[in-house]
Amino acid sequence: MSKSDGTFILVATYPDEAAARADYQVVKQAHAQGLVGSYDAAVITKDRNGKIHENKDETSTRHGAWWGVAAGAAVGVLFPPSLLGAAAVGGVIGGVSGHLAKGMSRSEAKELGDFIDPGQAGLLVVGESKVQEAIAKAVTRAEKQTAKELDVDPKDVDKIMRETISDI
Repeated sequence: MSKSDGTFILVATYPDEAAARADYQVVKQAHAQGLVGSYDAAVITKDRNGKIHENKDETSTRHGAWWGVAAGAAVGVLFPPSLLGAAAVGGVIGGVSGHLAKGMSRSEAKELGDFIDPGQAGLLVVGESKVQEAIAKAVTRAEKQTAKELDVDPKDVDKIMRETISDI
């Protein structure tokens, strides 16, 4: 699988949720203008106690069936269940989480999960590697950002999504 055929995960940190949402809007606008292809994103906050709260915008449409659950699945991979506040990993998201988890080591998942400090907000983006550079350029307000290439083919995630839905 070449770099352009893979999947990536990007985590960016912000001093507050408003700054993370501002970058999220830029990514959504870039997608609407055709500059950014298939992706899913979520704004998350880590409260002072370290609990994660996912603030998902469910109204956006993405290309491909699975992009609507990819960010939720990534939250399930990066953060232990004990840290998840309002976010819930179930059914389809759980199936995709398992597949994404196979694409990174436990140490990589922990590193990404620890990237956002308590009291900060974050933007989590999961997408096809061919859009990684465009998304990284759109995220301009972040204090810091990191991205990891996952050993996961987007077509495989789509297949897992369809299989999980048919099993429900």
